[in-house]
Amino acid sequence: MTEVISDQFVEANNGSKNVVDLGFVVGELTLEDDAASDDDVALEGLEEELQDYKTDNVVTMILSKGTSSRNYTKDVEHNLRRIELDSIQEYIKDSDNLISLHEQIHDCNTILLQMEKLLSGFQAEIGSISSDIKVLQERSLDMGLKLKNRKAAESKLSKFVEDIIVPPRMIEIIVDGEVNEEYLKTLEILSRKLQFVGSDAMLKTSKVITNVQPEVEKLHQKAVSKVFDFIIQKLNALRRPKTNVQILQQSVLLKYKYVIMFLKEHNKEVFIDIRAAYIDTMNKVLGKNVQAYIHALEKLQLDIATAADLIGVETRSTSLFLRGEPLKNRSAVFALGDRIKILKEIDEPALIPHIAEASSKKYPYEVLFRSLHKLLMDTAASEYLFCDEFFREQPMFYDIFAGPFTVIDEHLNTVLPNFYDAIGLMLMIRIIHQIQLIMSRKRLPCLDSHLDKVNISLWPRFKMVFDMHLSSLRNANIRTLWEDDVRPHYVMRRYAEFTASLIQLNVDYGDCQLEHNLERLWLAADDLLVKLAALFQKPKQQTVFVINNYDMTISVLKEAGPEEGRIHMHLEELLKSNTAIYVEELLQEHFSNLIKFVKTRACEDPSLGPRRPISVAEVEPIVKDFASRWKAAIELMHSDVITSFSNFLCGMEILRATLTQLLLYYTRLSDCMKNIPGGTAPNKDLISISSIMYEIRKFSRTF
Repeated sequence: MTEVISDQFVEANNGSKNVVDLGFVVGELTLEDDAASDDDVALEGLEEELQDYKTDNVVTMILSKGTSSRNYTKDVEHNLRRIELDSIQEYIKDSDNLISLHEQIHDCNTILLQMEKLLSGFQAEIGSISSDIKVLQERSLDMGLKLKNRKAAESKLSKFVEDIIVPPRMIEIIVDGEVNEEYLKTLEILSRKLQFVGSDAMLKTSKVITNVQPEVEKLHQKAVSKVFDFIIQKLNALRRPKTNVQILQQSVLLKYKYVIMFLKEHNKEVFIDIRAAYIDTMNKVLGKNVQAYIHALEKLQLDIATAADLIGVETRSTSLFLRGEPLKNRSAVFALGDRIKILKEIDEPALIPHIAEASSKKYPYEVLFRSLHKLLMDTAASEYLFCDEFFREQPMFYDIFAGPFTVIDEHLNTVLPNFYDAIGLMLMIRIIHQIQLIMSRKRLPCLDSHLDKVNISLWPRFKMVFDMHLSSLRNANIRTLWEDDVRPHYVMRRYAEFTASLIQLNVDYGDCQLEHNLERLWLAADDLLVKLAALFQKPKQQTVFVINNYDMTISVLKEAGPEEGRIHMHLEELLKSNTAIYVEELLQEHFSNLIKFVKTRACEDPSLGPRRPISVAEVEPIVKDFASRWKAAIELMHSDVITSFSNFLCGMEILRATLTQLLLYYTRLSDCMKNIPGGTAPNKDLISISSIMYEIRKFSRTF
């Protein structure tokens, strides 16, 4: 309806100078039409609607005023008509704007129609282009596949051509060039061509292979001949005197390790010849070097012990003072001393013989032994790694070192039968163990068999020398060894130093067999000590002699290792028991009556029956004798202890034990005095316990 009115406004406006006829627009508006139509209203559902609007506020207000619904309806319709006319009037006022808007909408519709046509054309063209793209895509895939196939064919063909052709420059280098880095690179190319020619049986039927193969084979033979001569020349350089083999291997031969790979792959016979030549060369060179080094070391050797240097042999029979060596070197026969330092110098550089010889210094054999095996260890490690890198063969190492191993075995077979230094032998056994640990940490098994063999040869020799010391104690002539001196015997000092040395060398190893042998040695030494002690006329001298030797042995063993050893514990028990014997003997010399009374009368057991009462006459002489000379007796005991025991601390302990035992005896005597009937008379002569304690403390302080 609005569009119709708008069109009418446009026409009326154009025809009558914008004068609007409202009656024309609205027409005749009558209410009778509406009233007439009321008769046609259907009454179905009226009851429901009345119920619904019963509570409506507007309906309630109309009904309350008493106005009829028809009149009220006419009023409402009249108002609506009036409002509609007002709205139309406003619409007429804005007719210009509406006309302008109508024109703009019409223009937009025209533009949109044009755009629709244009986009429809684009859509048709895009559809055509899409089909063209699909065609191009199919053609592109087809061309890509063809290109891939052509590239694959080209790659194979170019590789075939590259592998089959023999460039003139390659021929020139192989035939006339020197063996250098460029030659090695050319050998690699030749190796690939040889592999290519012989890799596929089907290729051998082709004419190209038939033409090229003879030329490649000629180059192969020429290259083999040339590199063989080159390697042999380098191997001959190893034979020159004073050549540093390791430097030549690392700086020269390893540069040409590809030559060996080439020969190993393409000419096994020539490779075996070169391998054999290298083994022969190095076997002789290293064998001579080791032999020369051993000869140089022999000039530096300091002899420590001979067959006569045994624990139980008399000093005079060994003729120590008739030998050319200084006496200080003879002390190393039984004492370890500073020789143990060699175990901390295992990985130190080997001795340089001419420098050591210039200083006129001599060394125990274990020092030379360590130096020889240090040189062997370094040389073997270098050679083993070189064989693995240069020849790619580790087993050939054992062929190379057959010569050096033989030289060392012959040297040891010469030295060991005349070697009587048990401490030196044990040091060498420990040196071998340390070298085995070093090689194990480096993961180099090349010396395992040799070191095991050396170890096997050292242990029996050590056992034999050890048994010689053991036999010297068991078969010792006690008449020639005995000296009228209670101080520690030199044989027991030898034993103590020898045992302490072996214990010290066993601290970190826990060798049960060695501990067992040391126990056997102790039994023999203790048996000899008891026999020597029996030659003293006085029992007290025998006890003092035994105590001095036990104390000396314990002191030496304490410096060697832990005190929990069975030998050390046994010595402590023997020292304690003999000290108790000596205390009783010393007290018997000065207080025999007192000790006899205490042991016989004061210790009677009442359960054995009625005992005879102790009388004053029986006790009084003992009390008076003790009171008259107890201080002088203590002085004499002090003097006796000081002169009898060489160890001042040991003497102090023995004197203290003696005075303590004396105090116990006297205390028991005093207790007996209290139970004697009418025994007050001797009490005036009793010495107070505090006085005796004072004297004991005084002598203790003198130490």
